[in-house]
Amino acid sequence: MTAPDTATRPLPPVAPVPPDVEQAEAAIVEHYPRLVRLAYLVLPPTLGRNRRVLTAHSLVQRALPRGRREAGGVVQGGVPGQRGGPDDSGYAYVRLRVLRAALEAGLPLTFRGLPRRAQLPPALPQVWGLRLFPRSGGVEELALDQWLATLDGPGRAACVLRALERLPEPEVLRVLDEAGVPDPAAAARESGDPANDALFASPEFDPCVLQARPTDLLRRRRLTRAALAAGAALAVCGALLALPGGGWGSDGAAAPPYARNAAAEQALDPARLVRVSPALWHTSSRTDFSTWPARGDRTDDTALLRRALAVWARPGSSVVVSATPGTPSGPPMGPAQLLFAGAVDQAVVVLLHDGLRVVRYAEPRSGSAGAALDFARTDGASADTATALVVSRVDGNVRYLTAPWVTGVALRDLLGPGDPPTALKATQDGVTPPVPGPAPAGDCTSWNALALTGDGATRLITDLGELTPARLTSGAPGAERNVTEAAELADWSRIACLLPSVRSHGVRTVNAWTYAKQPLPEGDGTAAWLCTRAETWQGAADRVQAQFLAPGSGTAAQAAAAEGVAACGPREPRVLAGVLWKSRAGQWYVLAAGSAQFASLSVSGGGVNGSANGNRLAVKAPAGAQVDLSGKLTDGTKAGVLR
Repeated sequence: MTAPDTATRPLPPVAPVPPDVEQAEAAIVEHYPRLVRLAYLVLPPTLGRNRRVLTAHSLVQRALPRGRREAGGVVQGGVPGQRGGPDDSGYAYVRLRVLRAALEAGLPLTFRGLPRRAQLPPALPQVWGLRLFPRSGGVEELALDQWLATLDGPGRAACVLRALERLPEPEVLRVLDEAGVPDPAAAARESGDPANDALFASPEFDPCVLQARPTDLLRRRRLTRAALAAGAALAVCGALLALPGGGWGSDGAAAPPYARNAAAEQALDPARLVRVSPALWHTSSRTDFSTWPARGDRTDDTALLRRALAVWARPGSSVVVSATPGTPSGPPMGPAQLLFAGAVDQAVVVLLHDGLRVVRYAEPRSGSAGAALDFARTDGASADTATALVVSRVDGNVRYLTAPWVTGVALRDLLGPGDPPTALKATQDGVTPPVPGPAPAGDCTSWNALALTGDGATRLITDLGELTPARLTSGAPGAERNVTEAAELADWSRIACLLPSVRSHGVRTVNAWTYAKQPLPEGDGTAAWLCTRAETWQGAADRVQAQFLAPGSGTAAQAAAAEGVAACGPREPRVLAGVLWKSRAGQWYVLAAGSAQFASLSVSGGGVNGSANGNRLAVKAPAGAQVDLSGKLTDGTKAGVLR
């Protein structure tokens, strides 16, 4: 049973004076069917009949004004009001609010601002499992509904105010203007023929007399099953996360656990850490990090080892994580090998190895919060590249943990090739004293390297800002050797200041190869050409530089550079580079030199044209000349410069 419809009884126009809440509620209850019909007709038909019905009811029910009017005629929490007469029912004010909300509901949604409340699906009323729509009318009602769909919101509002509210045209224009319509006159012109106004009272447009049909039953069944499955999965995940056995207290700075399975639990168990015999490296067929014994004064500290493993698997927000390029920073795949655990300087350090990476965990010795986690790739290591690890770096000083086969440690300044190295005494665990890092003041006035003696050789290493120091070598590609000769040390003294270009790049070895000597024009001495190749642990981003060493200059000049190329390496043991050089007399020359595989060189462009047989070339050139350099190998193949 529905409330009586007052659509056939016109009400006198009333100025939209804000009434008190009780008066507005009385107007809504008395004229509810009429207000809902008004909202239903003004709403855009594109919403669908079910959505229009629910939205129309929602807009009318939300038409109550905010606040309550006091005795003096002011609405509390609202806007100043006027005193209404004894017959003021508040209908005009409520109608205006409903009309304004219906017009807002028809506005298109954009990304320029937040949607208005009327543009969103109604929160109340809600109907589940049913679709509601008014009774179907005849042909005339259908034609009227289709015609209303061609109008915009203001046009429909003007039509409804005239046909349903029986308002004269001046009153229609006034109400549209108060509702915020930008052009009320244009909306009134679109309102159509008044001859069809009686159809607006048809049951076709009565959202209070409804028919009900079920929603899509098959689709509802599928959605119900999907919701049940999602709820079950969520419950299982919540139960797994709530299981006891972990947490912040015992794992230090580690984040909450995210998974539990047998392999993961074994990898996090300190009792399952691999500890090799101190004498294993004597008999093992491999001489790398896998033969390092566990050393340090905290190797039996189960709580420390548990924290290190937990932070490795789940670094929390307070953990500073770093990794060399190409090194994965994920959890261990199984029980790792313990290399070191002990107090070093102001930190407690744990070094672990999982076959692919070396991991350094450090926490403050004072017990304060925070931790550091460093990853370095070490697969393919050998006795030459597994000689030391950086265990501490504080205030520009570096401490190394040396390999068990290292018997002697000495400090050498690469910029002083004639100076004898300074012997260092490592601890019983193989930790060196603090050594000033390379170029400690930021300028290249010194470059420290360690000479490590052991296993029948003396190897030179230097710190490039990573967990694994880089090995320095000399010689042609494929025949690299340790830097021990005076000439090799002299070459390194002139190219050491170029090492910052490969710092923090995951470098394993840096080889310097003197591939050519060239007599300079005008008797200015003999220059040397070097090729420096920095090979990385990942093997995919090696950096190559060609350097020109003029006589009397302190530092080599970089002639060319490239990354990810095979030049100057075992796969392509050749290189070609050139520079623009000025003689003592002030004449500019294009100088070029290639390795022994080059049979001839040629240069052109920039006002320069010349060629030479052999692997060296010197041609006069104007200052600042830009030239093209190429060469031909002994087998007739053309080859370009390093780039």
